[in-house]
Amino acid sequence: MLKRLSSGIARCEGGIAAGLAAIITLLILLNIVTRSLGQALYWTDELAIHAMIWMTFFTTSAVLKRREGVAVTLLADLLPSGARQGLNLFVDILVLFFALFLAVLCWRWYDPTTLWASGFDLQAFQGATFNFIYSETSRTLGIPKFWVWLCLPIFAVSLSLHAVVNLIDGIKGLAGAERRPA
Repeated sequence: MLKRLSSGIARCEGGIAAGLAAIITLLILLNIVTRSLGQALYWTDELAIHAMIWMTFFTTSAVLKRREGVAVTLLADLLPSGARQGLNLFVDILVLFFALFLAVLCWRWYDPTTLWASGFDLQAFQGATFNFIYSETSRTLGIPKFWVWLCLPIFAVSLSLHAVVNLIDGIKGLAGAERRPA
């Protein structure tokens, strides 16, 4: 079930990233046209940047799920099959550690429990935590930045799921390799 969920999320991430790439292209073209006409829409730059950031995180999560990240495999290629699987398992553990660490940092940054405890009163929340995440707005779009930064906790959760699935698959592969006769 986890594997199907992870695969479905990775497909969604790939589709969203492709859609964001198209939107970025259209925003840049719109920016070129409006600037050449002397009627620049300054918000298009900021929106394109935010879309590119979200696209990058969605793509990274999907790529790491498929274990297709950029890698130097010189050492891994020299190792015997069992050691190579052990190295891949170690990498899966590191990815899971990073994803969980990022999730913890995002939890502390967004601090939903204190926000809830303060009755969603931003002034009380800021006074208690000195955290201004919910009141800071973007320059040209004027939207609260926490919406833009939401890509980080989403990435942390999806990457955690992908890493757990990859780790389980890696352990199963390692256990299966040990049972096979040499």
